[in-house]
Amino acid sequence: MRKVRPLALLGLGLAALALTVGLAGCGQPADPQTQGLDLDNTARLAAIPATAAKITPAQDPMAPTLHSSGWLPPRPLEGPINTAGAEDSPYVTPDGGEFYFFFTPDLNIPAQSQVIDGVTGIWVSRRDPETGGWSDPGRVALGASTCLDGCQVVWGDTMWFGSVRVGNIGEIDVYTATRRTGGSGSGSAAMAWGDIRNAGQELNKTYDIGEFHITADGGTLYFASDRPGGQGGKDIWVMRRQGNVWSEPENIGPGVNTVAFEGQPFVTPDGNELWFTGMDRAGYGGTAVFRSVRREDGAWGPAEVIVSGFAGEPCLDARGNLYFVHHLWRGGRIVEADIYVSGPK
Repeated sequence: MRKVRPLALLGLGLAALALTVGLAGCGQPADPQTQGLDLDNTARLAAIPATAAKITPAQDPMAPTLHSSGWLPPRPLEGPINTAGAEDSPYVTPDGGEFYFFFTPDLNIPAQSQVIDGVTGIWVSRRDPETGGWSDPGRVALGASTCLDGCQVVWGDTMWFGSVRVGNIGEIDVYTATRRTGGSGSGSAAMAWGDIRNAGQELNKTYDIGEFHITADGGTLYFASDRPGGQGGKDIWVMRRQGNVWSEPENIGPGVNTVAFEGQPFVTPDGNELWFTGMDRAGYGGTAVFRSVRREDGAWGPAEVIVSGFAGEPCLDARGNLYFVHHLWRGGRIVEADIYVSGPK
């Protein structure tokens, strides 16, 4: 989340947005204590350039390739979430009821333009309990306007997210927010978030964490960093909360980390599986989605590639449905990003 990721493989991400904090100010809302959904899906669709064309799987020369017999072939997520713009950083709540993602209408505009375009940020969709389909998304307002928020993790009524905004300790800081309702009902009232708090000096300055995942109890945090003492490149590290402070980061070891890139960690709700993005090791090139299973001694076992083909940023719900981002290429550049899903067999 803080340091620029290698190449443009992962396309969006908050790291590039660090450049914008001095170029575009972050205004404060009239009432920062309670923020619901400030934009509907109509605004999102209207912001996508008229020249953008939706790329179908049939038109995709580098479609995702599954390497595991435990899941069904990946497919684009059905419903109104994917567009001709770019959807990234998916996060589904364990019950599968809410789907959060990062959206920007055009991957190829400068980061400083994303800050002020009025639509880039965290969006959310809800699953209809009767039809099983996803609702039209709305953008989540988190206590500031004209700022960029992303890298969200939601456990119950608590959200952790990264943000570029006035008042940051560093370029991109980790924040928390609290849901203002019990999550019942629909629309903006059920999505209201308040009590926006900076996560503090330890995470945002002392350890300067990268893209992160925090466990449901708030006690263990995994993040990506190229800090000294790793295996090489960017590695996944872990910290544990000890009262009001965090332990010194520990590299999770060579079973997962390599001399290449590993990042964007996700731990399943039961705590038994670590999923992450790494450079493909199956001969397909680009990034891939990996899984490591926790051993009996508590350490993470050897990582295995699950999906190749410019795939990354995995997350799962409690039923084992795998969601990830697939970057689509045309003319030697990334032109689109969609969210894919692969259900368990």
